[in-house]
Amino acid sequence: MRHLIQPEDLSNQEYMELLEATAHIQAHPDLYKERAKGKILGSLFFEPSTRTKFSFDSAMLRLGGEVIGFSDAQGTSSQKGESLADTIRIMSGFADILAIRHALEGASLLASKTSRVPIINGGDGGHQHPTQALTDLYTIYHYKKKLNGHKIALIGDLKYGRTVHSLIKTLARFDVDSFYLVSPEELSMPRHILDLMEDRYPNIKIHVLHEMEPAIRECDILYMTRIQKERFFNEADYLKLKNSYLLDEEKMELAKKDAILMHPLPRVNEIAIELDSDPRAVYFEQAAMGMYVRMALILKLLEEQDD
Repeated sequence: MRHLIQPEDLSNQEYMELLEATAHIQAHPDLYKERAKGKILGSLFFEPSTRTKFSFDSAMLRLGGEVIGFSDAQGTSSQKGESLADTIRIMSGFADILAIRHALEGASLLASKTSRVPIINGGDGGHQHPTQALTDLYTIYHYKKKLNGHKIALIGDLKYGRTVHSLIKTLARFDVDSFYLVSPEELSMPRHILDLMEDRYPNIKIHVLHEMEPAIRECDILYMTRIQKERFFNEADYLKLKNSYLLDEEKMELAKKDAILMHPLPRVNEIAIELDSDPRAVYFEQAAMGMYVRMALILKLLEEQDD
């Protein structure tokens, strides 16, 4: 049985196949209206979500399938003390595929050990978010027509940001030129990820910075992230760092004319609203593309399960 728990669960060939499948679905959605007819997605979101949950739900509905689940664990038996493993055992008897988001790192991996159907990790704590990485890859592929050779800036919360943890490990596999890692010192990329990059991808240049401007000038892709209040243990630390980086019109003038500006959303105050009309700002299109990406992924895992 195939699950998607972390980016390493897919080969490079499978990534490219999914990107091509996503492009075809986006161009010809009517051809896919009944591809998952009779199938049920269990949408199990123990942690708040807008884009990820509803893109999964709408993906399944557009494929002709149905959706059950919850977006608030308060109404589930987990509040009575039921273990995650038991919840998954029960839900995998009701649905054909499960998408799960949980605040605890490793929750999706645990779920995969007891599930009878494919599990898709919709985000586990500050650890992994593979479907967001797949969405980000498709966005870059869509606008840049290739994945290799790019200079990429990851800006903001690189310590707790599960989207950037998955993205850097995934993009590195496609021969990018360099990463510019821009963050406050307190929110820098975890050492184990930097060590992995150095060991596996010695040809990729890594620039660790605390100022945005050099990265903005040099990079083809600017990937902003918010400072995540929910990951801090005390509010004072959050308040000290929350306004560390603000990308506005003046700073964006430094960027290349063909750069693209991405963000996994939600944004708080790190991208000025005035940039929404900049043609290089693609974050809302990026979110919309996530639905097509998840349509392609759901079909792949369901078809493999049926086989």
